[in-house]
Order: sequence, then C-alpha cells, then structure tokens
Amino acid sequence: MSKVRAQISISADGYVAGPNQSKAEPLGEGGESLHDWAVELKAWREPHGKEGGEVNASTSVMEETQANVGAEIMGRGKFGGGPGPWPAEPWNGWWGDDPPFHMPVFVLTHHEREPLTLSDTTFNFVTDGIESALEQAKAAAREKDVTIGGGADAINQYLAAGLVDELELHVVPLVLGGGARLFDGVGPELSLDQIRVVEAPGVTHMKYRSGRTGSTPSVSTRRR
Repeated sequence: MSKVRAQISISADGYVAGPNQSKAEPLGEGGESLHDWAVELKAWREPHGKEGGEVNASTSVMEETQANVGAEIMGRGKFGGGPGPWPAEPWNGWWGDDPPFHMPVFVLTHHEREPLTLSDTTFNFVTDGIESALEQAKAAAREKDVTIGGGADAINQYLAAGLVDELELHVVPLVLGGGARLFDGVGPELSLDQIRVVEAPGVTHMKYRSGRTGSTPSVSTRRR
C-alpha cells in the first residue's frame, strides 16, 4: 500500500528554516547549514547532476527517502516566487531549468497559475486545499508513495489533518534561535511511534509512524 511520507531537516531547537527568509536567503539566516549533511552525500549529489560525494551512515537514509516516490507536495515557499498573486511573467522558482524532482509536483498556493513543465518535472499549482493536493498527488503517483517536501507550514497542515503516515526528521546539531518551526499549530493529538534512529556525521535521522488521537484541530492555511 502506498504511503504519505514527510521528511525534513530540523535544528536542535526545532526550526526547519532560520529567521528572515528572503529571495537571497530562502532558508533564512543560517538555514542552509541544515542541509550540509545531505549536500555532501554522493546519494544526494548524483540526482542533482553533481559529481563526487561521501558515502556514510546517511547514505541508506537518503536512498530510502528517494525510493518509491511518485509525486511530491510542497508549499509555495519551497517552490519560490514570493507570496501574493503571480506576476504577468512569474519567476519559475528556485530549481532552474532541470529541477531535481523528476516527477509531478503539487504546489500549495492561494493564487491560480497554469502548470509549469521544466525538463521532466511538472509543477501543478493547487488552490483548493491540502486534501485536493493530496488526492491529485496520489492519482499522479499511482501505486507509489507521496512525499510532503516542506516547508514547515505544509508539513504542519498535513500532520494536523492526520494525513501523514511516516515522518522522518534529520536532526542537525545547530541552534537557529528563530524562523519556521515544525509542529506549530499541530496540537497535542499528534502521535509519533518511533521506527528507528540512525546516527551519522553531522545529523541524527529519526523516523516515526504518524497519527492522531482524538479530534483534529483546525490549522490556518498559509499557502500564499
């Protein structure tokens, strides 16, 4: 059976992006360091068209996050272009002409836009909520899994709605002191059942089965 999975790098104080996010610093002040462990891996570099890279305890984790995924959902912040209506000639996001996704991507937004195809990745812009985005992503993924790729708002909304089957946190020994915090607004009904912990250079990978107990709280939709 296919799963809905979320995975994201997180600081020791609970942030997945630093303060003052901007076009110049999309992950905020200090936020790029959350991903140092990943960008050094051969398993990350090869899909991004880069040579070299390390093989260590994170390798099998990275390979697993990439395996059996048929579609991704992301917030508009991860796609790029800033909040508000799309301009007449909208920017095509952070990912360049050959995005690393190689699958259908569904971007949560309040503002309509025609699908955008770059190489073998098609970005679909969803304005009618997280459930609609998930339904479309599952259809596109066929029998494969759907991943919720971030940022914090997108993952928090799916966790609050009880729609995530597995959550993996890549915990980095870094204190950001502010920014975009995971679990904001999710509520104490969230249940996490630990599956495994993997210690690796510069990061600890913590994987959970995710569910909810009791009622589902309402979470404001911040799709931008």
